[in-house]
Amino acid sequence: MPGLLKMPTRGAPQLWTLVVLLQLALVPPELAGCLLNSCLEVIPNKTFRCTELNVPGVPVEVPNITQNLDLSFSNLKSLGSNYFSAVPELQLLDLTRCHLHTIEDNSFKDLHKLSTLILTANSLQYLGTAAFHGLTSLKKLVLVETSIASLTDLPIGHLHTLQELNLGHNNIASVKLPKYFTNLTSLRYLSFRSNKITYISKGDLDALKEANRLNLTLVLSLNDIKHIEPGSFANIHLGELVLRSSFENSHVRHSLQGLTGLKVSRLIVGEFSDSKRKLGSETGVLSGLCQVQMQEFVLISYRKFEKKTDTLFNCTHNVSSIRLVDLEIEELSQVPMFSQVKQLECKKCKFKEVPAMKLSLFKELRVLRITKSKHLNSFQEKFESLSNLEIIDLSENRLSISGCCSFQFHKCQNLKHLNLSFNSDVRMNGDFTNIKNLLYLDLQHTKLYGPGSYPVFLSLQKLIYLDISHASVFVKSQCTFCGLNSLQVLKMAGNSFENNKLANNFKNLSHLHSLDISSCKLVQVDKGTFDALSELKELNISNNKLLSFDPLIYKPLQALTVLDFSNNRLSVLLDSALEILPDSLVLLDISQNVFDCSCVYLNFLKWIKKKQELLQNKELMICHTPAYMKNMSLSGFDLSSCQLKASTVAFSVITLLAAAVILFMIYKYYFQIYYSLVLLTGCKHSAERGDTYDAFVIHSSKDQEWVIKELVEPLEGGKPPLQLCLYYRDFLPGVPIVTNIIEEGFLSSRNVIAVISTDFLESKWCSFEFDIAQSWQLVEGKAGIIMIVLEEVNKALLRQRLGLSRYLRRNTYLEWKNNEISRHIFWRQLTDVLLEGKRWNHEQIKLM
Repeated sequence: MPGLLKMPTRGAPQLWTLVVLLQLALVPPELAGCLLNSCLEVIPNKTFRCTELNVPGVPVEVPNITQNLDLSFSNLKSLGSNYFSAVPELQLLDLTRCHLHTIEDNSFKDLHKLSTLILTANSLQYLGTAAFHGLTSLKKLVLVETSIASLTDLPIGHLHTLQELNLGHNNIASVKLPKYFTNLTSLRYLSFRSNKITYISKGDLDALKEANRLNLTLVLSLNDIKHIEPGSFANIHLGELVLRSSFENSHVRHSLQGLTGLKVSRLIVGEFSDSKRKLGSETGVLSGLCQVQMQEFVLISYRKFEKKTDTLFNCTHNVSSIRLVDLEIEELSQVPMFSQVKQLECKKCKFKEVPAMKLSLFKELRVLRITKSKHLNSFQEKFESLSNLEIIDLSENRLSISGCCSFQFHKCQNLKHLNLSFNSDVRMNGDFTNIKNLLYLDLQHTKLYGPGSYPVFLSLQKLIYLDISHASVFVKSQCTFCGLNSLQVLKMAGNSFENNKLANNFKNLSHLHSLDISSCKLVQVDKGTFDALSELKELNISNNKLLSFDPLIYKPLQALTVLDFSNNRLSVLLDSALEILPDSLVLLDISQNVFDCSCVYLNFLKWIKKKQELLQNKELMICHTPAYMKNMSLSGFDLSSCQLKASTVAFSVITLLAAAVILFMIYKYYFQIYYSLVLLTGCKHSAERGDTYDAFVIHSSKDQEWVIKELVEPLEGGKPPLQLCLYYRDFLPGVPIVTNIIEEGFLSSRNVIAVISTDFLESKWCSFEFDIAQSWQLVEGKAGIIMIVLEEVNKALLRQRLGLSRYLRRNTYLEWKNNEISRHIFWRQLTDVLLEGKRWNHEQIKLM
């Protein structure tokens, strides 16, 4: 991995230039290797990571009570008898890429508690017949990429507790299972993924007949199987058989015929090579499945069908669940009589029209999902007499439906869930006669015609969930929701009301528990609007333009537990409003309003102080008026300031005005002045403050999703847990950003993590934070800047940033690549750095 270092690109005073030059002289060139010369204690006395060590045995610093030991990427070469006698309590042992070629007899002797052994990527040339003796509790054995060519000499027949055996990416040409497999009665997962299996002969799998294999998953994916001899799977009962990318198109039919006699709970087939060849009805390509008993059939990426696919369902009439994923089919094949299919999913298929007539032949159908098809835009046919159908999901297509919905679902009287969300448009005529027992109706993000003008939902007396969010509904009828007497959840965010006001639109929804009317451009709520909603528990009325919280309007809502009134134009909650807030309320969000922090509203300001646990997003509750209080946090408001004499207030006002003039004069140079003071004085050393965090993360706000998913969750949720400082979570509200960066970020953290991306390179704040990081690295004498370069970073833009490019060339950095090996190395190196020098306390050890 190349080393790198960075300098700023924007203009800076001469002082900064001097600091950078001194910093370059102080960086030790051997920093990259200093972290890899000893074992890392991940969990005290339990877990040790000793990677890339050239040691003849278990490192001496590893105690004999260790439970998890990682020796990956070491240079062991050979394991002798009783090699791990120093660590008899081991439960997990990772020997990935240790250059092993020999494992002698009794190498793992006395490791009676070992449950997981990983030998990935070792070119094994010799395995003693007793190589795995002593592993009486082994459950998982990973032999991926170990150059194994035959199962015959694999000495594992005595591992009666083995549940998972992974033999992927080897040179195995024959799947013939030796007799000892009959002893592996606990086996639940057996993978031959990506080997060299071309033929499966009768008798190869006979060892699986000797015991109950109902829970066994057999993976044969990514093999070039040209032929399966009929009878090879006869009388074998599996939990799951996976055959993804296992055949060429020309071999599919004959190979599947070799599955005759198989009983399997789930069969997964698909992703065949040689996709230019078309698989049409005349080939009978799936006819080989007619003699296979299965409960669930999954067909993935089956390309180039002919227009008619008459054999698709011929051999699946006894299957209860079928999933068709990413198939190039425009029409469904014929459905056999007496089909037992209860669940059918078609995802990313090429239907242009909902094939309702053919689907109606699945008389036992209970769940139907046709989703994520960019071609599906028409729904002209109708479903007939599907009396058992309960769930229909037609979401994320491009459907345009007229006259919804009774016609389309003729005699589907037991339909409970209907999802038409994320489609083009639906015209509703108010006729739900055939599906009047509907409980859930989801129409979000689909343009609706009809609702709002007249009561289209009148016959849905049993409906309990309705989502019409962002559906371009304009509510002008007070009877828009008439008939929905059982409704409990109503989501209609992003729509609009006549004159931008609520006017008794929910008078019959007496059982409503949750109401979302956010982002509806509301400027007024009429009296009586909520009178009928005595059972309402959650109300989201945020992102509107409401000026007040009228007690007379909201008083009926005495069952509320959650109220979101954020991002409106509320200036204050009057005493009368505070009094009517129900005792049941546990979450209240009034952030992002235009609060008046005048002393005349002292009671409200006192209430804010008292209700910190109730209030949400307190950091976004700031003063809007008076002008001298603007942007001050309500939570940090000094109540004593409202008790001062008039003369003192006048003096304070004059002083503030004078300060404002001075601040205005230096505003343009604020950061330079503040930053220079920090460099000259050094503030307080981090040792005096203590290390609150393990690392302070510098990143662009546009990379926040990656930071949360790939850094925060694994590091803070791992063992041991690490604590990161994140600006959006840990910075103190009401404190200048630069102060937060220095005091809450750098001074309270042992390390600094910089996430380099294209957005990082374009961000002035990221550049500023990194400038401070380099300076503080020099002032504090630390070398704790950890660089993470995302693989999609704009290389041209990086070269333009001359300072950053130089920094990266002179310092070791981590590079994020989204593949298994790279991620393994990435996490190992990052965790090593973060854990180095970490102080452990008794509580942390106890938790681990």
